Amino acid sequence: MYSYTRRYTGPLQAVIMDLAGTCVDFGSLAPIEAFLKLFEAEDIELSEAEAREPMGTEKREHIRRLLAMPRISKQWQSRFDKAPDDADIDRLYQAFLPLQTAAIAERATLIPGALELQALLQEEGVAMGVNTGYSREMVEVMLPRLKEQGFEPASVVVATEVPQGRPAPHMSLKNAIELGVTAVQACVKVDDTATGIEEGLNAGMWTVAVVASGNAVGLSAEAMAALDEQERIEYLARGYRDMAPSGAHYVIDSIADLPEVLADIDHRLAAGERP
Repeated sequence: MYSYTRRYTGPLQAVIMDLAGTCVDFGSLAPIEAFLKLFEAEDIELSEAEAREPMGTEKREHIRRLLAMPRISKQWQSRFDKAPDDADIDRLYQAFLPLQTAAIAERATLIPGALELQALLQEEGVAMGVNTGYSREMVEVMLPRLKEQGFEPASVVVATEVPQGRPAPHMSLKNAIELGVTAVQACVKVDDTATGIEEGLNAGMWTVAVVASGNAVGLSAEAMAALDEQERIEYLARGYRDMAPSGAHYVIDSIADLPEVLADIDHRLAAGERP
């Protein structure tokens, strides 16, 4: 007995991108600034590396994971004479919201290449969506600023509006539904965190990790530009090493490099390849 599986050989249908560190906020600094201020107000020492470790997750879950870190948990026990609990997470999340909103407003600048990518996708009839670990309230602060710069994704999905955030595939799948996608293998998920790449893989999509503009390097555009050539090479090498285990199909510096990748994926789809 023979069974035949029909392979999708059509064109690319959608590109779904993370927000901070991928298409806005070079260096993904807004969340880090907010988390550092949040824990400083609690007299808890939090390093930037620790703050970045759960990046890509929904922000309440991010706080929970920070509090579960042995060094942070030990400080909390010493400071409050008890282990952190759900009530503490709820309180911290409520305190986090205005800090994050303020940081987002300050850092809602598009990453170079975003508008050119949008124009290319429109020209080729490829839908564009974004998703994020931010809440809807946080995103509503950002979207008008992105629109002022000319960036208008057709679908915006947030972690608090799906059953599970990353690394579950729900956000990307909701994007795909809203964008009218008929085959998930015709979608590309672009993200600057391993958690976001895992989300795309779990959704059955092609995945592209960005390094220079995102969480793996964690420098602003100005700080990156100030590096000498050798320092820049070293930062990027560390970033690529950090993102390599994510399982992404492609790893690039930033979305400015994405058009070449999308062309390659189109060729692979036409040949019957799937993610």
